[in-house]
Amino acid sequence: MSYLLIEPTERWLADVIRNHHEEALKRVSALLQNATETPEGCLVTPGPSRRKVRFRGHQTRAYRLIYAVTHSEVLTFDDVVRHRCHNGLCINPDHLEVGTRADNKHDDWEVAAYGVDFDML
Repeated sequence: MSYLLIEPTERWLADVIRNHHEEALKRVSALLQNATETPEGCLVTPGPSRRKVRFRGHQTRAYRLIYAVTHSEVLTFDDVVRHRCHNGLCINPDHLEVGTRADNKHDDWEVAAYGVDFDML
């Protein structure tokens, strides 16, 4: 018998990807269509803070849902969705990648030291 603990958000995301993927893709598409593109290519939603969305009874950050659905990847508690553009408001799937908290902290240090290289996007 296995006693593997699966975090509720991870269980929810697995269910979304397995059983409601088409519906989730439509929601993601609507979020992306309603976003505004910046000169750097970021897609940002209105408002001063990182957008949260509610989908099938669960609330999460928009960029986290967008990454998981577009990549059909179940994110764990330890997975961090990193913004390659270093714009926390960005929901552009091309600017998002998964990493660890340590990766994210290294990104912060690199941006502080060298700035953002938009040619890398």
